[in-house]
Amino acid sequence: MKKSVLHTADSRGHANHGWLNAYHSFSFASWYNPDRVQFGMLRVLNDDTIAAGMGFGTHPHDNMEIITIPLEGDLAHKDSMGNAATIKTGDVQVMSAGTGIQHSEFNPNADQQTKLFQIWLFPKYRNVAPRYQQITLDVTEQKNNFAQILSPNPDDAGVWIHQDAWFYLSDFDTDFSKIYALKKAGNGVYIFVISGTITVDGQELQTRDGLGVWEFSTLEFKATTDAKFLLMEIPMEQ
Repeated sequence: MKKSVLHTADSRGHANHGWLNAYHSFSFASWYNPDRVQFGMLRVLNDDTIAAGMGFGTHPHDNMEIITIPLEGDLAHKDSMGNAATIKTGDVQVMSAGTGIQHSEFNPNADQQTKLFQIWLFPKYRNVAPRYQQITLDVTEQKNNFAQILSPNPDDAGVWIHQDAWFYLSDFDTDFSKIYALKKAGNGVYIFVISGTITVDGQELQTRDGLGVWEFSTLEFKATTDAKFLLMEIPMEQ
């Protein structure tokens, strides 16, 4: 029997630090909601806007898979593994924190804000060797398609992580519909609308709404306006 939980855009946590305007789909920092700690192995979905020239100072992570998806502008990254890179709109970056890393992230542009999603998943295995990966996506593949941007398999499309998860970015035209079939039994999906309006098995979702669904095999996605969204299939239990 299909189960679902709806997280409307206006129900998210919000913190405006001036240099950082952040919306939290799940409990984060000073915002705590006991009903919104995680969805399966999905622990964090932050919708961040970073002011020009600002950013996060060096800070540690461990035993977390961290995915960053820029939506607008650029993000400069440095870490304790020796990586120094800039990710741009249309890229995706992943870090396996594993046994522990330190990194900093900042907006290198003096005249433009940076918007991004930062997503944390609990890993399948603890204390793996830390790793870093970034790629540039072919955004044309997202048109009326579930374009895979992440999987558990290094040989598949997109980046890979230490978890049985698959992420897709989609850009649907109005009235386009497509069926999504679950990749792995026992997984669920969390859908987050970037822009526009879609229905998922008839449930309407508007811009920045999130929907978690589990105990299903297929879902029908339909765009009721031109719409972009992120689809994350993730294990519900470790």
